[in-house]
Amino acid sequence: MIDFAMSAFVTLLLVVDPVGLVPAFLAAAGGLSSRDRARIVVRSPLIAAGILVGLALCGNWLLGQLGISIPAFQIAGGLLLFAVAYQMVFGDRPHREARETDKTMAEQVSDIAVFPLAIPLMAGPGAIATTLLLSNAAGTTSRLVVLILVILLVCLTCMICFALAVPIAKTLGNTGNAVFSRLLGILLAAFSVQFVLDGVASAHASA
Repeated sequence: MIDFAMSAFVTLLLVVDPVGLVPAFLAAAGGLSSRDRARIVVRSPLIAAGILVGLALCGNWLLGQLGISIPAFQIAGGLLLFAVAYQMVFGDRPHREARETDKTMAEQVSDIAVFPLAIPLMAGPGAIATTLLLSNAAGTTSRLVVLILVILLVCLTCMICFALAVPIAKTLGNTGNAVFSRLLGILLAAFSVQFVLDGVASAHASA
């Protein structure tokens, strides 16, 4: 149980990358009043948590309805996570997200807590795939409860990082943020490869 909790927390934390989302949050909410910014700090992680918890609860049913086998989704999800890890290591993910947020602001200023902060930055393709993979790996109700707690803890971490966005950005700077993102990307790449290996092993065993 402890091993599952730690693995789920580390994997989801690496995918969501709360510290790496700080530049995007500042780009989205930097021009707002303190009151509006505080409301977004609370609301956007809660929306993301609701989405991911819902997926954790109905993930197995959804895959069954779509006719997707667990090994197939493990392999596909692992490949998707590897693509996210590749962008973190070799790309410019934090600054790219900030630029995308700037572009989105001109189109949808009404509720940036929902878009782009909750979706797709926190509850994006990587986080959705990870949640579905972990819900399938849970197996028991107790482990599913642990997964839900992990999701809430990761979203709480996002909330804390958003609340401390200005001092975090000043402390890390551009270089520190780039180094931190790349280190997390290497760890995420290892987790993604493990998901693929598990999927291949499961497919071979069921063949």
